[in-house]
Amino acid sequence: MFRLALALGLACFLVVAQQPDPALEKAITAHQAGDLDTAIAAYREYLKSKPADVTALTNLGAALSRQGRYDEAIQTYKAGLKRAPANPGLSLNLALAYYKQGNMPQAAKELNALLALTPNNQQAILLLGDSWLQMGENERVIKLLTPLQTQHPEDLALDYMLGSALLREKREYDGQKVLEPIFRRGDSAESHLLLGTAKVNAADFAGALQEFTKAVSLNPNLPSLNEWYGQALMATGDTAAAAKAFQKELELNPANFKSNLNLAVILKQDSEYEKALHHLDVALRVRPGDLRVRYQQGTIFLAQGRVDDARQELESILKEAPQFTEAHVTLATVYYRLKRKEDGDRERSTVLKLTAEEQARQPKGDK
Repeated sequence: MFRLALALGLACFLVVAQQPDPALEKAITAHQAGDLDTAIAAYREYLKSKPADVTALTNLGAALSRQGRYDEAIQTYKAGLKRAPANPGLSLNLALAYYKQGNMPQAAKELNALLALTPNNQQAILLLGDSWLQMGENERVIKLLTPLQTQHPEDLALDYMLGSALLREKREYDGQKVLEPIFRRGDSAESHLLLGTAKVNAADFAGALQEFTKAVSLNPNLPSLNEWYGQALMATGDTAAAAKAFQKELELNPANFKSNLNLAVILKQDSEYEKALHHLDVALRVRPGDLRVRYQQGTIFLAQGRVDDARQELESILKEAPQFTEAHVTLATVYYRLKRKEDGDRERSTVLKLTAEEQARQPKGDK
């Protein structure tokens, strides 16, 4: 696969010390053999007597990360960085742990700090690009990767990521130029995914669905494919199949933003409110403060009868985005539920005003 969300499969670095202490050697041997429980216990026992050993801290974090115990791994890496603040391997491992946890903003922060130390670290650059891509920061991805792409024009992972960002910004011409090496490889899941993405941007959802269906038949495990496939299925009315596609994407990448958000919308429609809220919480970890996610949370609070929680969320959203018409509509309903008729009437008036303004902006057809 081309995309560096193969970072999802990256293991954190294991450091093999030269002539290690026998107790540390025992932990490393168990670690290399895949016996993580024994390795973790041995590292922790060793660290009781040598708590400042950076090799042991690095490896303990790596073992914890491989078990999916990211909170513990993060705390371990931070302890190591207090003792070796300029250690690139530790910094990259910390960023990877945040990335795999789905905390893209924090992963990006750590990667930026790492690149200040090692500006030519290509692995860190690509991982930062993928973190931003998942956060929807497409312009940042383009700015970061364009100089690198001119230096490595045949790096397909880099081409795929940069081209994806360009297509998401609806810069089809630039995107296709960057992606030409991939299209030259013929009938691949990647090429169909990228063609489908362009068709989604053009609102040709039926055409996009054909491209994504071909891509799924070639490689159903391609990162982000099932996210786009689900969106096309949802847009063409097949929500049951869309939910399965989003679930498949989340099996491959539990932090995928749009799959979490869209699956939550479908679950909400099926009155599966707690499951929906879980996916919205994950989405907010990837893109903190996202108004679409918070709006969905507010509508679920209202459906659950948590009317005051819904009020607080919607009022907070509208302070940031006063033109958010749907939030005004829902807030009017909330106010009426709370017997606050005057506030509800005010929100309805705001909705009518915003709707009239939107209609006035629409191009007028021939009479």
